[in-house]
Amino acid sequence: MKERHEEIDEYKDEIEDYNDDSILEDEQEGEGENELYEHFRFTADRGQTQLRVDKFLVDRITGTSRNRIQQAADAGYILANGEPVKDNYRVKPYDIISVVLNRPRQELVIIPEPIPIDIVYEDDDLMVVNKPPGLVVHPGHGNYSGTLVNAIAWHLQLKGVLCNNRGNANDPRLGLVHRIDKETSGLLVIAKNPDAKTHLAAQFFHKTSKRQYVALVWGNVKADDGRIEGNIGRNPNDRMQMMVVPNNEWGKTAVTRYHVKERFGYTTLIECRLETGRTHQIRVHMKSIGHILFNDIRYGGAEILRGTNSTKYRQFIENCFDVCPRQALHAQTLGFIHPRTKEEMFFESPIPDDMAQLIEKWRRYE
Repeated sequence: MKERHEEIDEYKDEIEDYNDDSILEDEQEGEGENELYEHFRFTADRGQTQLRVDKFLVDRITGTSRNRIQQAADAGYILANGEPVKDNYRVKPYDIISVVLNRPRQELVIIPEPIPIDIVYEDDDLMVVNKPPGLVVHPGHGNYSGTLVNAIAWHLQLKGVLCNNRGNANDPRLGLVHRIDKETSGLLVIAKNPDAKTHLAAQFFHKTSKRQYVALVWGNVKADDGRIEGNIGRNPNDRMQMMVVPNNEWGKTAVTRYHVKERFGYTTLIECRLETGRTHQIRVHMKSIGHILFNDIRYGGAEILRGTNSTKYRQFIENCFDVCPRQALHAQTLGFIHPRTKEEMFFESPIPDDMAQLIEKWRRYE
């Protein structure tokens, strides 16, 4: 039973790593004002330095402001270990910080939308899709529609999975088993029933699923093969970034293995295999060893990091950025055991045109 609870907790970690945080909602007057509902809950890591609670929460709730957090504190809606605190309260290791409001949190509703999707495989239990770059995986703050999940809901509705009380687009027991970033392309597996999701999630937890990515990174990666291990957590100086945590004092365990496929002098084409699935894992791990993903805007890869100062070279790089206007990262292979037939399944997605053209340009560069 303990292993089962650990499995569920780890799976929640995998999914929470890709969730978009919601914003604090505006206060509304109405009935039930004497009853409080928990909207957010965070447990401070053991390495947490004493930090004002308003700063602590701003760093963790995407899309909100320090002023709104301070207003919540003034209204008595921020609790530390169950007790209301002011905005200048200093968060300590293992503190449980929660934000409560006088109404239930409004849950995001998944609305089916007729968005084309590339279905690589489908049966009664699951489907494998090839996500294009630029498509957000799941609705969240700033992306309430037009996502892969909306498209999947439409498809499952047409297939009869979401009808006659057989399923619901908002049922957490259906749908995504793992996620990839908006600008990352490649393969994802979708569960069509609770049993399928349970079995697939267990494989991700036990690391028996096979996930391999291809990426173009800045610099000449010297070792043909390597292993990067380092906890990943949110960057306290930039909440839109993740970072490798010094000395693994906090954050979540993350392991990435890489293999060099081709070297181009100023850039290197690599394969990455994930042992864990953390937010921006490959992007953060490769940056930590000095090889930022090519054209990764968020992590500084959309600048000339290697090469010469010649006009010809600068123009070449600009052309490369135009050809592949996103981080050069593709989820190329996906393998798992089918939850019903127990058959080993393996899928491979060709490198998309933008990345393929980028790689070819580097092959031809002189």
